[in-house]
Amino acid sequence: MKNTTISLDQAYIDQVKQNISPHWGELGWVTYKRTYARWLPQENRSEEWDETVKRVVEGNINLDPRLADSPSEEVITELTNEARELYRLVYGLAATPSGRNLWVSGTEYQKRNGDSLNNCWFIAIRPQKYGDSHIVPSYLSKDEQAVSMPFSFVFDQLMKGGGVGFSVVKENIAKIPPVDQKVDLTVVIDKKSASYQDSVKLGATDKATWEEQNGGATDYVYYKLPDTREGWVLANARLIDMHFNQTNPENKQKLVLDISDIRPYGAKIHGFGGTASGPMPLVEMVFEINQIINDRFGGHLTSVDGTDICNLIGKTVVAGNVRRSAELALGSNDDQDFITMKQDKDKLYHHRWASNNSVAIDAEFNDYEPIANGIRENGEPGIVNLDLSRNYGRIIDGYQKDIDGEVEGTNPCGEISLGNGEPCNLFEVFPYIAEKQGWNLQDVFKLAARYTKRVTFSAYDWEISRQIIYKNRRIGVSMSGIQDWLLNDLGHRVVTGFKDEVDQETGEKIKVPIYDPKGIKMVTSAYQAVVDADNEYSKALHCEPSIKHTTVKPSGTVAKLAGASEGMHFHYAGYLIQRIRFQASDPLLKALAACGYYSEPDIYSPNTTCVEFPLRAAHADSENFASAGTVSIEEQFATQAFLQTYWSDNAVSCTVTFQKEEGDKINSLFKQYRHVIKSTSLLPYYGGSLEQAPKEPIDKETYEKRKAQISGDVASVFAKQHDDQKDLELVDQEDCENGACPVK
Repeated sequence: MKNTTISLDQAYIDQVKQNISPHWGELGWVTYKRTYARWLPQENRSEEWDETVKRVVEGNINLDPRLADSPSEEVITELTNEARELYRLVYGLAATPSGRNLWVSGTEYQKRNGDSLNNCWFIAIRPQKYGDSHIVPSYLSKDEQAVSMPFSFVFDQLMKGGGVGFSVVKENIAKIPPVDQKVDLTVVIDKKSASYQDSVKLGATDKATWEEQNGGATDYVYYKLPDTREGWVLANARLIDMHFNQTNPENKQKLVLDISDIRPYGAKIHGFGGTASGPMPLVEMVFEINQIINDRFGGHLTSVDGTDICNLIGKTVVAGNVRRSAELALGSNDDQDFITMKQDKDKLYHHRWASNNSVAIDAEFNDYEPIANGIRENGEPGIVNLDLSRNYGRIIDGYQKDIDGEVEGTNPCGEISLGNGEPCNLFEVFPYIAEKQGWNLQDVFKLAARYTKRVTFSAYDWEISRQIIYKNRRIGVSMSGIQDWLLNDLGHRVVTGFKDEVDQETGEKIKVPIYDPKGIKMVTSAYQAVVDADNEYSKALHCEPSIKHTTVKPSGTVAKLAGASEGMHFHYAGYLIQRIRFQASDPLLKALAACGYYSEPDIYSPNTTCVEFPLRAAHADSENFASAGTVSIEEQFATQAFLQTYWSDNAVSCTVTFQKEEGDKINSLFKQYRHVIKSTSLLPYYGGSLEQAPKEPIDKETYEKRKAQISGDVASVFAKQHDDQKDLELVDQEDCENGACPVK
């Protein structure tokens, strides 16, 4: 058996660079350099775009399983040609893999850790077995059910930079056994540790003192954490499982966690990248999780407890080597304690901010008013219709019982409905840009489908994930700049009007959207191209066709690369100021200042600088242009329904923005689209009312004035300044427009 590697030759890359210019948005290069350009220690610099694309494409093309088994020359030629087309496509920014892939594809870390290529995951919070996974606590057999398992899954995936959706619906929480034990927790640390003083302040104990006082005792469980991600996960697992007799057969009530070996704050983390937080966030977390479970001694954990534990884990990860931690908590629609849990402001500010919260609904659900009230108050909860996800692909294709029957929840942004342990697997096409660059969209969507299919052949760490990924082969080919594309090709928006009808089930008057027939054909053709490509490739790879294929992710950072509108969202405004926050020591600030970009100290965070970028949306001056500040709530719902009906067989992520006077329409719109929209969330439209708001609408005159103050190319100026680029770290970028997903 011979393993063959596909490589892109430099002559071809140079040819592409001569003939194609990347479609950088006005924030594109800065966003790329800050978020996806990896440090090259042998060169003492960070990657350039052509090098990033080469790494990413080669990392993906070599996942084709045929390369591991003495492939024929025909296969080698096929994949070499495909790698070249992919390179040309991504280099020009007509399409791009997910941000996770841009960051990690082709690295040694990715080759060791297949999970790293997936943005987000889903897990049900109920006792489960670890199985044949990379993390199995030593006190458990791999087939033993443990309360800790889903929390370990959440912790592990968050620390790898992925987001996690989790379900605390009543059926899951009810499967957790009663809390049998209170646990007396001690955290010890050696005085030699650089983290000693800070850890002691948070409740840790001097190790030598503890040993003197407990010499010869055997009534405790002792665990010395290795300086690894797995060590943190296993420590938390041991803590949780000791509360339950089933996983604490020795009936010990004392747990000692030794954190002496954990690297200090600021130490380099090899592999995934970043710097260490020191053990302090972990110390705070384990004491707080222990208190939550101890408080339930003799009773049961609640959905709020389960969410709190996941939120505390997320808070710890944010403080650690991953800046952003994305979670979505899915609860029962009649669980008032869950629905109102963020009304406790102290706990909200302490840890409950760590998840967006949604409720699960089914075909029979019709009481939307309490949900609408919550959204008007604070933008939550969102809704996830599990019945639609389980029994429908595209809505136009009709009811198909259990076509996706194992769905239990969704990723944090809601665009992919997922089974237990399953991840989302994304690729993003910018059809407006692709057409401008002369691409046949059928070819683009074919390349996108094949890219995501190969990701499913990664070596995944968790058995539960391997089983469902290899069974479903779920992919998510997405589009961004959808509004730009439709407006350009149609000359107007896809919703051309509304007609008055009566809902046959409720008897209520509704306004039914009218869609442009050409728009329907455009997205239908794109959908079929993805499905056809998947069917063809699946036969070649001798695997099952993907259970679902298409989606609309909210986007954010990736859309900024190409200057496209995010996902299906309308541009925030035709002209706007986009504010980006940088660490005050960031070397990019000098280049931005030299080019005339306005900056000022951030009023919310110390040692942070806020830089203003004037932006213009595509077609901003068209009479048919609409922005999030001007488009009606009805048209936003109708547009999401259009894409769910004709394009996405997974789901469509959308954050509907509404004006204050539109809040009373939320309940009726939920009812109208209850058989169409699989998941959605809403937020009030703030415009520029917040001081130093991330986005501030401006008029054309202001834009032109601000634009005239900018001269020079940031990339060129930065290269000439040749500053140390090791510590580039964007403060507030996120992979999704609504801020739910992780940065990379």
